[in-house]
Amino acid sequence: MRTVDFAIGIGGAAGQGIATPGNILAHIFARRGLHLNAYNAYQSLIRGGHTFLTIRASDGPVYSMGDKLDLLIPLNQDTMDRHLKLLGPGASVLYDGDSIEVGEAAEGVQVSALPMKELSKGNKLAANTVSIAAALYKLGIDFEALESALSQIFARKGDEVVAQNVEIAHNGYEYARENFTPFTFKTPDLEKHLAVWTGNESIAMGGIAAGMKFYAAYPMSPATGVLMYLATHARNLGIMVRQVEDEIGVMNMIIGAAHTGCRAMTATSGGGLALMTEAIGMSGIMETPIVCVDVQRGGPATGLPTKTEQGDLWQILGAGQGDFPKIIVAPFGQLDLFNTMPELFNLTDKYQCPGLVLSDLLISEGTASVDPADINFDVEIDRGKMIFPNGDTENPYGGYNDNSYLRYENTSSGISPRAVPGVPGKIFTATTDEHDEDGTVISDEFTNPKIRRMMVEKRARKMMSLVDDVEAPSLVGAEDAEVTLVGWGSTRGVILEAIEQLAAEGVTANQLPIKWIIPFHTDVITEILQQCKKVIIVEINYSGQFARYLRAETGFTADGFIRKYDGEPFMPHHIAEATKDQLAGKETLSVPEHEIYV
Repeated sequence: MRTVDFAIGIGGAAGQGIATPGNILAHIFARRGLHLNAYNAYQSLIRGGHTFLTIRASDGPVYSMGDKLDLLIPLNQDTMDRHLKLLGPGASVLYDGDSIEVGEAAEGVQVSALPMKELSKGNKLAANTVSIAAALYKLGIDFEALESALSQIFARKGDEVVAQNVEIAHNGYEYARENFTPFTFKTPDLEKHLAVWTGNESIAMGGIAAGMKFYAAYPMSPATGVLMYLATHARNLGIMVRQVEDEIGVMNMIIGAAHTGCRAMTATSGGGLALMTEAIGMSGIMETPIVCVDVQRGGPATGLPTKTEQGDLWQILGAGQGDFPKIIVAPFGQLDLFNTMPELFNLTDKYQCPGLVLSDLLISEGTASVDPADINFDVEIDRGKMIFPNGDTENPYGGYNDNSYLRYENTSSGISPRAVPGVPGKIFTATTDEHDEDGTVISDEFTNPKIRRMMVEKRARKMMSLVDDVEAPSLVGAEDAEVTLVGWGSTRGVILEAIEQLAAEGVTANQLPIKWIIPFHTDVITEILQQCKKVIIVEINYSGQFARYLRAETGFTADGFIRKYDGEPFMPHHIAEATKDQLAGKETLSVPEHEIYV
């Protein structure tokens, strides 16, 4: 239950320093125990363009950037022109009265000009500091919180820089105290410190927790944050990190590292995944476990490099030619990304196949609060049927005669004992061609159809028990609901908030969030959906990729669809309003129009 729930929008051009005030606010809120969610809408320019950061904070859980702005801080005229008209009664705007003109604001909006040159002492770089100080006064937060944050942020630049920024911030705070009206609510201090992280950081930390020791990548937005985090901490963590010339080289290096028994991982976006797909098939036929994260963005081709989408589902389903086992998972948010990584590494080791993660820009570059107590690095590590070089198998699969080791033995489970290079006597051929149980190629002079069939079926059998190793989806919310909203991956949070809005308007809704794409809990999902009164599928792509996949796997066709493909994420009211329209019989396909404020 949320008793305080507010959102701040900071906008300007790339290069104006949007990130710094955003980070200051996020950390101040988190230190007070407030839950937060931040979304940065930016363009693919190093300097210029329109950037808009929304930070939402509450004393209860928040899962999206929400629907409203309570405080707007425009750092240029463009931001003022775009966003002022969207503020409602009770909202405020803080702006540089020396350089920005005010347009027409709605009744009840407090428009507050700051004499920026005077307060910042002519230091243009400190204008953001003045605005943040004034904002904190309006939010009822003591100046000491900002002073502490500034001291920490500018500590590396020396005491003189810290003192200058604190003085300028104090000017802004006192000016606001003397001239502006604070909000009717006071931002609470819950006396519990939360941490702040992005989804890319949680992916990297999850890999660390899983014992990942090799990471290679080619920088590609919006997955680059994983590479940056790991490169920063690699030396202290004993991890090898490599930036490679292209994604083809990346995946081959990942497979090479994994072949030696090292847990290896990469992260990319849809364009990079396209280059990796042949090598993903190589991982499948060699039965070498690897982990690859696809942080989805708008496509096709270069598409929208800095915008979000769920458009890679069918691409990742078909990653690698032919039939072979793969695991595909679409976590719901930052903490779920962290928790999923060790689980996926264990599964790929156990089933000796590639594991693919579907994230997207919304959660990978999005910032959220997290309770440090929920970040568990002491996870169970399961290496499956691994035979180790020192002879300590840690499992019952090492008792093979040295001269008769079959790396791809046709076992009843389809899972064969896996020796890494260097195990005495366990010699085999690891080839990308189809092969016999010991790795001997079967398609040089004569293709043996009997062995080919045996090996295809052997690999396929591995999937038979996999579905029992991952949690099946279940309904969230009232069982006897008027409508069930089905989403996958990052839509879980915004659907939860849409359900809250529907409940406030007398509409009972629940949600079936899907995380595991392969294996797919076909029987469980079919049984649940057949008992629902009305089913609407929510996803961020044009063609309804998950709706098609669901129909292919279960034969179930939903009653309605809500889709978005303009580059921006769903806001809760988009889903709530579309659901009401569909319940009223107005339409079966809703495509919400995004407010032009980003």
